[in-house]
Amino acid sequence: MPELPEVEVVRRGLESWVAGRRIDEVGVYDPRSLRRHQDGPADFIATLHGATITDIVRRGKFLWMPLDGVPRGAALVAHLGMSGQLLVEDSTAPDEKHLKITFDLSASAAKPGQLRFVDQRIFGGMFVSPLVPTIDGAPGGQGSQAATIPQAASHIARDVLDLNFDIESFHRRLRARRTSIKRAILDQGLVSGVGNIYADEALWEAQMHYARPTDTLRRPDTFRLFVALSTIMDRALAAGGTSFDQLYVNVNGASGYFSRSLNAYGRGGQPCHRCAAGGRTSLVRRDAFMGRSSYWCPVCQRVPGNARF
Repeated sequence: MPELPEVEVVRRGLESWVAGRRIDEVGVYDPRSLRRHQDGPADFIATLHGATITDIVRRGKFLWMPLDGVPRGAALVAHLGMSGQLLVEDSTAPDEKHLKITFDLSASAAKPGQLRFVDQRIFGGMFVSPLVPTIDGAPGGQGSQAATIPQAASHIARDVLDLNFDIESFHRRLRARRTSIKRAILDQGLVSGVGNIYADEALWEAQMHYARPTDTLRRPDTFRLFVALSTIMDRALAAGGTSFDQLYVNVNGASGYFSRSLNAYGRGGQPCHRCAAGGRTSLVRRDAFMGRSSYWCPVCQRVPGNARF
């Protein structure tokens, strides 16, 4: 599933190609991709017709496009789910096999005329949501200075690349959770944008075991975790995100290549890079945790005696 870096790569692409353009026509080819739009496909089309996309904004894995020309202020929200793609193409390009929604955009020099939502597994979708004020009065997310956020995403916490992320509040809330550290950082209400891949990578970077109790974290531990999360997200962004197949691509259809730089995730049975660099021998382990896989090094991410699995 796309995580923060993958969605941010898509946001930046849309910012270059789509922001400031008017939606002249909407085509809905599979209403299942509009199941989160409660008033149905006809209302979705009527609401968006003639509206202008003013910005492209992201918080965590949520992506939204504030609209000008719609009543009471609203945004077009896109959730990529496991396989959703937002592609910018010429309207004459062949239809993708799993094409769900198209948006014909106003003409712009040297820019393709159509935004497409493609989704093989149909866990993602698009919908229009009212914009509401942010709780803290700060900008809603990356890409806009407006202190608003879609009502449907208002429960999502800020992410570690957000300039308004509050590390002290993060520390207090981590301590109060009394759960395992991986379970906590996967909670989008505590810190958004972190999924299984980047959780394992950040915990490897911070040399913390995934089952360490959150109430044992001191402020330096929380800061070390924050730095690890931020570092991993920045590296992944620089590499265009992580792609294991063709289900994640940017707006031009290109795959990211951060998977070549992974230190933990997917490396079960392979040497730990850090231990090998230090002259030690250790193989990355894979454990089942929360119905998914967790990858960790038994030497530099030791299991705490009070682990919470």
